[in-house]
Amino acid sequence: MTKKAAAAQKKAPAAKKTAAAKKTAAAKKAPALVKKTAAAAKKTPAAVKKAASVEKPAKKAAPVQKIAVRPPAGESPTALVRRARRINRELAEVYPYAHPELDFENPFQLLVATVLSAQTTDLRVNQTTPGLFAKYPTPEDLAAANPEEVEEILRPCGFFRAKTKSVIGLSKALVENFGGEVPGKLEELVTLPGVGRKTAFVVLGNAFGRPGITVDTHFQRLVRRWQWTDETDPDKIEAAVGALFPKSDWTDLSHHVIWHGRRICHARKPACGACPIAPLCPAYGEGETDPEKAKKLLKYEKGGFPGQRLKPPQAYLDAGGTPAPPLGAA
Repeated sequence: MTKKAAAAQKKAPAAKKTAAAKKTAAAKKAPALVKKTAAAAKKTPAAVKKAASVEKPAKKAAPVQKIAVRPPAGESPTALVRRARRINRELAEVYPYAHPELDFENPFQLLVATVLSAQTTDLRVNQTTPGLFAKYPTPEDLAAANPEEVEEILRPCGFFRAKTKSVIGLSKALVENFGGEVPGKLEELVTLPGVGRKTAFVVLGNAFGRPGITVDTHFQRLVRRWQWTDETDPDKIEAAVGALFPKSDWTDLSHHVIWHGRRICHARKPACGACPIAPLCPAYGEGETDPEKAKKLLKYEKGGFPGQRLKPPQAYLDAGGTPAPPLGAA
């Protein structure tokens, strides 16, 4: 055996001992690593929970996100825009005197009347608010009112307890936060009790002259019937329809659509045979198509009946409209 071979044999046991020592040390470390890994795993859900618990920023009452125009099958986006705008022009000729159908003399009265109009007719609100505003003409007066006395006045409007709470609450908020004045900004109006986007746009458009789309039940029903949009959420309807028209048209558009829904394009039985936009309507035929029978379905001034307002604008009276009767009239 050579000297080199003998030296190699001597080194072999030492190498084995070194390897064994490393293996033992690794084995000792393994449980510690397992524990450390398990501890980290336990901490992970807590970290996830902590991240999830971080409060998201409060949603601001900014304009809803734009929605792409989705025309019905066979109609291009351009054709849909043209048809929608033509319908609005036709309705503007039929209802040149269209206006908000709530009686009001200032922004505060319009705000309160709009809140009261939920789940009832504008006519019923107009018959009720004269007594309310005679007794409580300002936000300060209504904020300090006895709820039971207000409830008695608002009883004809239905849901009078909830509505009393809302109008007194919004009056207090106006006094405390806005110096007794109705704010002219969307993000401020929606902070008031009982005031949502629909109510805010009614006030902004008709008391401050700032464009807005009022998505009430009539508006929702008609724009889907006309296939302007298939959205069902009011905010998304607002965005979808708003994309079809210039902003300057929004307030008058709301009046035209709502008036048409109340007078001719009814929910259960639309008067298709008396409809001025029948050639533009994809839903023509859902209602009565016979012209004579359809005329009998017309409501308010189109059918010779009184309107919704006790004190309508002069333009409405000049066009042949008749004021509504006061509360309790035969």
